[in-house]
Amino acid sequence: MNDRKRMTVLCVDDHPLFLEGIAAVIGHQDDMSLAGTVTTGSDALLRYRETRPDVTLMDLRLPDGDGIAAMLAIRREFPDARVLMLTTFEGDVEVQRALAAGARGYMLKTSAPQDLLAAMRVIHSGRKHIPVEIASNLALQLGAEPLSGREIEVLRQLAEGHRNRDIGAQLSISEDTVKGHVRSILDKLGAKDRTQAVSIGVRRGIIHL
Repeated sequence: MNDRKRMTVLCVDDHPLFLEGIAAVIGHQDDMSLAGTVTTGSDALLRYRETRPDVTLMDLRLPDGDGIAAMLAIRREFPDARVLMLTTFEGDVEVQRALAAGARGYMLKTSAPQDLLAAMRVIHSGRKHIPVEIASNLALQLGAEPLSGREIEVLRQLAEGHRNRDIGAQLSISEDTVKGHVRSILDKLGAKDRTQAVSIGVRRGIIHL
């Protein structure tokens, strides 16, 4: 196939083995070619400017920040950029963030190569792609009351193992206020205790350890 008709793909990821794997998989496709690979969000914007790829594979976690910030930087200059977010996490909060920021799709890194190729082709055609298991997870959380910014701060402190008194001192609020936030967190997340709340928060992408 003539190169001018191939879908060009830029891959942004800081794992060498993953980059090598993607390059190998794309190299075997008649309708695709690799526009380049970079390992940081800042380099992603520079390489995007140079290559103007049809589809960008963007890791959610990058050494200099998250992939959503890198995608936003690209889309500020190139609003029509088609970005497929890649991650090892399937938390509904992160999926919602990515889609709200303009991602055309979301795939787990554990997906089979053929599924990833299919997702890229879907996005290249102008449609969006969300795997069934991720879409189902999103549907389960529809209508769930989100944690407030302060509650997320408290949850992060819980994840670090701090006591209510220490959390209050850290956030400049009273210990009773912390207790109130903890009760609210448990209720909103459907958790039986602080440990389970942290576990749910990590799984859903609300906080990161």
